[in-house]
Amino acid sequence: MKKYTTLFTLILVTEIAIAIFHFHKWIRGFVGDLLVIPLLYCFVRMVSTLSVKSATILVMCIAFTSEILQLFHLDKLLNIKQEWVMILIGNTFDAFDLLAFSLGMIPIYLIEKFRTNEMPINR
Repeated sequence: MKKYTTLFTLILVTEIAIAIFHFHKWIRGFVGDLLVIPLLYCFVRMVSTLSVKSATILVMCIAFTSEILQLFHLDKLLNIKQEWVMILIGNTFDAFDLLAFSLGMIPIYLIEKFRTNEMPINR
C-alpha cells in the first residue's frame, strides 16, 4: 500500500504542475489524460482491497464514463462555473482522451504483470 501512496503523490504533483503551469496543450491534454489513469489506479489500490483486475476495470469505467459525460456537457447541465471543477471533470469530449486512458493502462498492466509474475487480468 505504501508504494501506491508514494506513486499517487508523485503523479498527483505532476498533474497539478501540468494544470497550474499551462504547459503545451499536447502535454496538458494528452499527457495529463494519460497520467490520470495511473493516478486513479494508485488511489483505488491505496484505499481498497480490490484485486488488480477489479481495480483496473473500475478505473477504466470511471475514466470512460467521465469522458462520455463530457459529450453531454455535464458542466452546463450542472451549471458549473468554478474553473478548478471544470478542469477536474473536464468540459470537452475528445475521442483521443479515450485513447490516452487506454494507453495509460498499459504500464499498469505490465508493472502488475511483472510484479506478481502472473497475468493481472486473470486474477
